[in-house]
Amino acid sequence: MRPMNIIETPKRAMLVIPHPDDGESGVGGTVAKWVNEGAHILYVICTNGDKGSSDINMTSEKLAAIRRVEQINAATILGVEEVHFLEYGDGELADNNEFLGLVVEQIRRWQPEIVMAMDPIRHLSHSHRDHRISGQIALDACFPFARDFLHFPSHSQNGLNTHKTSCALLWG
Repeated sequence: MRPMNIIETPKRAMLVIPHPDDGESGVGGTVAKWVNEGAHILYVICTNGDKGSSDINMTSEKLAAIRRVEQINAATILGVEEVHFLEYGDGELADNNEFLGLVVEQIRRWQPEIVMAMDPIRHLSHSHRDHRISGQIALDACFPFARDFLHFPSHSQNGLNTHKTSCALLWG
């Protein structure tokens, strides 16, 4: 048995992250290492995390605002270059062309060598629906949708070129 090849630090990487904090808890160490080695990192935060509280006095609006600030602060500490929020509500991700198009648009804009996302397969452990859907959308966006011009041709009208990502990595 041969050891797995070590993945070299990319110049550009994009993380498709279902909720604020999922990136840091899942692959924060990798992000910090890559940034330290010169990588440019984009976070695409899919939901605003507006439902994840047991505080009966909390509102969705207040929680979303708190989670946004926390996410920006965490990304800044790690050295993430850009955080892009898609602003879906927590638990509201769907495997549809709207969501897919938004992720494809970010791949075409950022042109990453590596896209990282949560594993879309439900394992025996806990797996939130948003985790699975965002992971599957990320994989679909990488291939073939971001690569092929006729998928979302309006992107090229807005100056975005197609892109073939070299590698997709999953966590979770």
